[in-house]
Amino acid sequence: MINWEVIIWTCVTLAVIMGVIGLILYAISAKNMRNKRKELSEVHTDMKVGSRIMFAGGIYGKIVSMEGEDTLRVEVAPKIVITISRYAVQSIVK
Repeated sequence: MINWEVIIWTCVTLAVIMGVIGLILYAISAKNMRNKRKELSEVHTDMKVGSRIMFAGGIYGKIVSMEGEDTLRVEVAPKIVITISRYAVQSIVK
């Protein structure tokens, strides 16, 4: 004879435990996303002409000029200058 009451309470207990674990993981993930967003915001405000930068794709360059609010001219090799969005910059290389 199967005791269905025990099976149901076990399932409910497991569901509650999984829900609590999910909430904890969500809170940790949200905190990490806020920190990353703050870090990128600081990178975008600290950029200036002459800064060495790294793109999101891993390419390094030096800012030659800033055109408008969203575009940068970046020298990636001697005499090779490209125009990029400032939001493609991942970090400023110190």
